[in-house]
Amino acid sequence: MKAAVLNGFGPVDKFEILEIPIPTPGPGEVLVKVMATSVNPLDFQVRRGDYKNELQLPVITGHDISGVIVETGTGVKNFRAGDEVYYTPEIFKGQGSYAEYHCANESIIARKPENINHIEAATFPLAAGTAWEMLYTRAQLKINQTVLIHGGAGGVGIPTIQLAKAMGATVYTTARSVHHAFLKELGADHIIDYEKENYIDKILALTANRGVDVVIDTIGGNTLSESGKVLSQMGQVVTLVDIETPQNLIHAWGKNATYHFVFTRQNRNKLDELTRLIESGKLKPVLTKVFPLQEIAKAHSLLEFKDSDKNFYGKIGIRVGD
Repeated sequence: MKAAVLNGFGPVDKFEILEIPIPTPGPGEVLVKVMATSVNPLDFQVRRGDYKNELQLPVITGHDISGVIVETGTGVKNFRAGDEVYYTPEIFKGQGSYAEYHCANESIIARKPENINHIEAATFPLAAGTAWEMLYTRAQLKINQTVLIHGGAGGVGIPTIQLAKAMGATVYTTARSVHHAFLKELGADHIIDYEKENYIDKILALTANRGVDVVIDTIGGNTLSESGKVLSQMGQVVTLVDIETPQNLIHAWGKNATYHFVFTRQNRNKLDELTRLIESGKLKPVLTKVFPLQEIAKAHSLLEFKDSDKNFYGKIGIRVGD
């Protein structure tokens, strides 16, 4: 099978397209023909060496799969050959998604939504799965609550807006003005142009100084410390960003706030929930660009340096199978 193998940490030229053996499914595993994958910030962070202590080179990376089961190992009970599935491979454990075949334990895979194709389905497992974990598992967002989503036009921000609306929340988000009309269509109630407006002043004005119940941080920087200023009493901040720099949380302390740090976990249950939302039309794919596996380096470059293109938003898909 063809695979994009990472031979060293650093720039995109560290990828090499190679022919390697097809893996064999072990007990409780299925062998999936990978039809599509996608690119996430985690992918280029891994490639450039941010997590080099977690991986042994050479390695096949990638964190989204949509494909078709071609073989099942012993003991598999819930799937059979021919089933269309989607999932996130176990992060930092074994092979990733940048290959034509992948073995996965049946506990982390789910049936692909029937109303979308494989390229579209591959945009969901990591990004939307992370959004689900932040809103549902950690913040336990409730109907009529308010949520501020930092980075609404990003790969995680887009499904987070849609999920928050599906849960009945009032959604505030930050984004460049060029993305406001699109995010309004997704369901955002209030969109703040972070290049021209101070989001803290804007949120406090819009909420009559009450603040919001939940802040979702997808961007990092000083978001953890500053978000305390826009929290309501007993508010929550949920972040998926790993930051080594110490943060001053004095404003959150005064709000009796709760902070959640999320490194997404793989399981079938949340994917099944996402499937129901996708098939009901409440969660839609936003696919910006599609590359073949052979051009994985170009896809990485586009996402890693997206800030140079102010019109960029959404997800980048990778076509793997035919």
